[in-house]
Amino acid sequence: MLILLQQVEPKPGDLIEISRFGYRHWALYVGYGYVIHLAPPSEFTKTGFSSLMSVVADKAVVRKEPLWAVVKGDDYRVNNKHDGKLPRRSVDQIIQEAESLVGKTMPYSVTSENCEHFVTKLRYGVARSDQVRDAMVAGAVGIVGVGALVAVATFIGALLSDNKQEDE
Repeated sequence: MLILLQQVEPKPGDLIEISRFGYRHWALYVGYGYVIHLAPPSEFTKTGFSSLMSVVADKAVVRKEPLWAVVKGDDYRVNNKHDGKLPRRSVDQIIQEAESLVGKTMPYSVTSENCEHFVTKLRYGVARSDQVRDAMVAGAVGIVGVGALVAVATFIGALLSDNKQEDE
């Protein structure tokens, strides 16, 4: 099922959520068609393995690029999802800090310092990644679910074993 995301014209300081296969990439719109985002080091982009960066790299580069070049035909949307929960920094503060980081190499971790953490820190002053939180919750639910199934199967097996012994 294809879900088209509504295209709203971004404004400077907006968070841009880009739908990739299996994950979301995040960028910060800075105006005039450009975004600043945390990107794979050039050795990953040259080999075509940029989507695997989150698995193998511990560094990323802050890049300023045209939105269309980052989106690469994928669906995207403006998603300032924490505006109702967190105070937003001024647009001038957001853009000034983002621009000051362009070209710098930053630590990278899929769980604690990814592209979503990067842009939410710029906009709100707090690094957050809901996709990491959601993946951890889903993983925990999956583990609990498997554990529950094993417990239920063990219980049913014990009941059947008890019933078999009573019949003998």
